[in-house]
Amino acid sequence: MKWVLPEYVEDILPAEAMRIEKLRRAILDLFFSHKYELVMPPLLEYMDSLLTGTGHDLELRTFKVVDQISGRMMGVRPDITPQVARIDAHLLNRKGVARLCYCGSVLHTRPASPGATREPIQIGAEIYGAAGDDADLEMQKLLCAALQLARLADVRLDIGHVAVFRSLAHAAKVGPELEVGLFAALQKKDLPQLKALSKKLDAGARAALLLLPELYGGAEVLDLAEKKLPAIPALKAALKTLKRLAKACPVPASFDLAELRGYHYHSGVVFDAYCAGVSGAVARGGRYDEVGKAFGRARPASGFSIDLRSVAEAVK
Repeated sequence: MKWVLPEYVEDILPAEAMRIEKLRRAILDLFFSHKYELVMPPLLEYMDSLLTGTGHDLELRTFKVVDQISGRMMGVRPDITPQVARIDAHLLNRKGVARLCYCGSVLHTRPASPGATREPIQIGAEIYGAAGDDADLEMQKLLCAALQLARLADVRLDIGHVAVFRSLAHAAKVGPELEVGLFAALQKKDLPQLKALSKKLDAGARAALLLLPELYGGAEVLDLAEKKLPAIPALKAALKTLKRLAKACPVPASFDLAELRGYHYHSGVVFDAYCAGVSGAVARGGRYDEVGKAFGRARPASGFSIDLRSVAEAVK
């Protein structure tokens, strides 16, 4: 049985390989037509560079090896986005807007969802140096165009904004430990735990936090949030951005104001794309200005990555 591969790692046979390759070429051509430039980061690099600014969750998904030349710890990339941020910050070093795209395999210590491969193929696009909503709108439009190009059925987006919770926590002067607890409770939509953790906060802050899990649905939840949540400037700005995205979205969209995926990584809008035939998200993205800051060069950044193997499987 020497030929048996590790669990959740498999060969790609001719028919699927051809579907993946056709999609790769078509999507990259779409990116090129919008003036995105291709970059090819290495498969592995030193851990302190690979995971800069990404948070603990990505570290748990990273295979680690010792470099036989330097003796330093290296990691096999679990995500290409931080690598592209490093390229923008330290190799290109441009002052204006930079549009970059990529395609390559990543490796995960565990499947991201039940039955998923541990070796996804990521294809994505990133825009650096553009801080306004226009960049988020550009990313949303480009992602939808790429998924429509693949002829996926029933494509939809789930959209959130980490500044909604973050602004409420900061306004209530929540300490780091309590913020972590509230974050975990919101992610699980655990209302009893949320009530227990927020009982010492003032009534307004507590009511706002308890309302967040209910603010899920169509664009109408944004109007409800505007009426019922505190008039905090950062929160109002976040809702304004979400309303622009709702109005411009070319596919059906839902909004979840308790969605905090990548809370310590993302700094603004977050979105997941779903389609018929795939159980998990086929694409993920959002704004992550803090990644460039972690590399020593603060640059606004927004982008997305598509799971090319999942997309190919859905269009058999």
